[in-house]
Amino acid sequence: MDKYSYISNADVGYVDQLYQNYKNDPASVDPTWQKFFEGFDFSQQHGGAGNGSNVPTVGSGATVSDSMSIKETQVRNLIFQYRSFGHLKSNTNPVRERRNHTVYLDHKSVGLTDADLDAEFDVASEIGMPRATLRKIIEKLQAVYLGPIGFEHNFIRNDDIRAWLYQKIEKEYYSYNPSQDEKKRILGKLNEAVVFENFLHTKFLGQKRFSLEGGENTIPALNTIINKAAELDVKEVVIGMAHRGRLNVLCNILGKTYEQIFTEFEGNVTPENLTMGDGDVKYHLGYSSHINTPSGQKIYVKLTPNPSHLEAVDPLVLGYTRGQIDDEYKGELSKGLAILIHGDAAVAGQGIVYEVVQMSGLPGYTTGGTIHFVINNQVGFTTDYDDARTSIYCTDIAKIVDAPVLHVNGDDAEAVNFAATLAVEYRNKFGKDIFIDMLCYRRHGHNESDEPKFTQPKLYNIIAKHPNPREIYVKKLVDRADVDGALADELDKNFRNQLQDRLNEVKQKPLPYKPQKIEEEWEQMRWAKAEDFDKSPDTGIKESMIEKVGKALTQIPEGFKPLKQIEKLLKDRTTAFFEDKVLGWAEAELLAYGSLLLDKTPVRMSGQDVKRGTFSHRHAYFFDANTNEPYCGLNNLDKSQAKFHIYNSLLSEFGVLGFEYGYAMSSPTALVLWEAQFGDFVNGAQVIIDQFLSSAESKWQRMNGMVMLLPHGYEGQGPEHSSCRPERFLQLSAEYNMVVANPTTPANFFHLLRRQVAWPFRKPAVVFSPKSLLRHPSVISPLKEFTEGAFAEVLDDPTISSAKEVNRVILCSGKIYYDLVEVQQKKKTKDTAIVRLEQLAPFPEKQLKAVLKKYKDAKLVWAQEEPANMGALSYIVRVMPKYNLEFVSRKASASPATGYVKVHKVEQDKLVNKAFEI
Repeated sequence: MDKYSYISNADVGYVDQLYQNYKNDPASVDPTWQKFFEGFDFSQQHGGAGNGSNVPTVGSGATVSDSMSIKETQVRNLIFQYRSFGHLKSNTNPVRERRNHTVYLDHKSVGLTDADLDAEFDVASEIGMPRATLRKIIEKLQAVYLGPIGFEHNFIRNDDIRAWLYQKIEKEYYSYNPSQDEKKRILGKLNEAVVFENFLHTKFLGQKRFSLEGGENTIPALNTIINKAAELDVKEVVIGMAHRGRLNVLCNILGKTYEQIFTEFEGNVTPENLTMGDGDVKYHLGYSSHINTPSGQKIYVKLTPNPSHLEAVDPLVLGYTRGQIDDEYKGELSKGLAILIHGDAAVAGQGIVYEVVQMSGLPGYTTGGTIHFVINNQVGFTTDYDDARTSIYCTDIAKIVDAPVLHVNGDDAEAVNFAATLAVEYRNKFGKDIFIDMLCYRRHGHNESDEPKFTQPKLYNIIAKHPNPREIYVKKLVDRADVDGALADELDKNFRNQLQDRLNEVKQKPLPYKPQKIEEEWEQMRWAKAEDFDKSPDTGIKESMIEKVGKALTQIPEGFKPLKQIEKLLKDRTTAFFEDKVLGWAEAELLAYGSLLLDKTPVRMSGQDVKRGTFSHRHAYFFDANTNEPYCGLNNLDKSQAKFHIYNSLLSEFGVLGFEYGYAMSSPTALVLWEAQFGDFVNGAQVIIDQFLSSAESKWQRMNGMVMLLPHGYEGQGPEHSSCRPERFLQLSAEYNMVVANPTTPANFFHLLRRQVAWPFRKPAVVFSPKSLLRHPSVISPLKEFTEGAFAEVLDDPTISSAKEVNRVILCSGKIYYDLVEVQQKKKTKDTAIVRLEQLAPFPEKQLKAVLKKYKDAKLVWAQEEPANMGALSYIVRVMPKYNLEFVSRKASASPATGYVKVHKVEQDKLVNKAFEI
């Protein structure tokens, strides 16, 4: 068969037209044709013969020059094949044969023959070689692309990035040989990692620790990442990881003492130690420390605490990092670095990973590039990789943002070290995400008492005989005469003795219980006490501040062309602030933000459509009708104000709520808010609520002041857009862990927001925010309610002139109050008082008692618009056990609300009237 048949059989006119298209615009033709034509042009410029009439011919009129041009192109295509698919045949798996992927990297697959092996080609310059034989070119390609690192990068749709990676891989990696000091550092950290795991395994037999055995090169890799980051002037590193290897990272990276770890294994904590909460298992705890690096830099490193819910900590780490970047480093993205350590099964299986990767380049959520480090055990609990994913690699998620992936053999310490260095350099250069997929193994089962041979007998027979990464590296170093074998033995012995000494000390004199260390920025805060919730602090502001914020919200720059609807909004705002001096919900909310900004308190808000607001009420930004140029009045208050950060989020709840929680975790002095598009959408983020928001203070002694705004109210919009599921938050409320509020006046909402940062402690606040009430004529507050007072946990009935006449008190919370008032006015009743619980948790018992004291012997009715098995009803039963209450609600229901408007109206009318009759 003619080896050029794939060209000679082609439609010459079609190929010529493609070439003309390529000359006009290379992007207009398929990438494979781009490469072909690039090679053709290259050979035309660098090929030997020229176009003279004396040029010898080959076959049917083809010249030798034409033949060499074709061969240069074929070699170029071979280079392209290695760059694109070499990772599929690379030597990256330490304990298994690679799966057979149908990839052709043989020179014959591109039309070359063995006769060409000793021919020289100019296209060798493409991989950093002088003119070289095909044999030499192939040798280099195999050394680079089929070695212990599989470089997956040729899918990236950016020529500059690919060219930079080619240089790093084909030049620096090809000649990579760490210095003697670097080799000793790698060996030292690897020795610590291996001996630490082995020591724990022998001294605390059978105890769960989720060991790193098989993946110990994680420790020298993290050490390299941190050192290199510090060298490149990164000031802070934030790490998120699951439980596997966490104890090793805590000790050998962050410097948590071995005594502390051993004390946790000894289990010396007693109930009287738990005054600051219930605590958590040792492999969920966080830590932070300042590290001095070999380059003489000092860097702050933090490992965040996390639950067993794999990958749930990812958005928190990113939010925390962004918070530090905004606050500590004035928005300079290069100063903070997030490292996310994944497991192979989790990175492929948990949808939150997609969300955080998709966030990576968005203005409101970027952290300047995350380093994703996958400890690829090749098994998830008991599940093999071929049951755990459809994709070839667990890291294929990286392709959605063109993030390069470095698949590296976890037994090759120096290859792992190179990958770690390259990852930091890439992130520093381009500010984008990068993945390291370290293929290793898990020496034991999911935990140390689990038997992995039940499900992977063949694999675990291999692992049982496999030397550990330290043994492999020591042999390599000794064989190359890089180190003396005695030095390696001495390192092992000394470190093992050090661990034994520490354990002996702990056994003789156990360390006292210490709660987790608080980050520096939180030291100004104190823990809340029960009496803090008896009365809210004053949060009123001066009239001059209202005027300043009002002007900023009602004025636009000269030449700015607003939409007609915005022109009307500006007039309405002007009337509210400066004529009627009565504010609605949106004005009160924006006034709260503006007043805080003038107090130099940063405000950050994100969520779906928050700039305008789901219900078109907020309009924190205006957009020029002609140019689409944005304008934000709250960022134009005065020169000394804090910054107002408000971002329309991607269509995510889990990821974005987690990010904002992390941001609030880093910034105790900022007001951080997340708003759901509709309240019921919050159930997509339930893991964040259960595992962090409601319990972090008890588990990890970590306060957080984040506010969640959840639109809630029964208005006939059906089962999906009526309820934010208040019952779930109220069920989680205990021990003053969070605020759950359902405010009904603009002023009270204003004071609630300001109270969040006025308190000398922090609590998350879940606010059931309004929908129809945003424009309800009765939902207004006069300016004097903003210049004085505080958040009112309970609001008495303002229409009652004589408490003695009242024989019925209807207790309620939220929007139903206005429906009850409508009936009260229609009936012209004076014997029924409607009392609002503006705050449900912590339950305002003293404030409620003070109000109810006026209405002695009155019947008490709890009225809610939610079904009996939802809303606050069960919570009210729990917190008011001594009260004789009647209950009014919709019937217990599987669905939150009816989907029929007429049915809704009948139900609503029935229950609000029943509250006056029961």
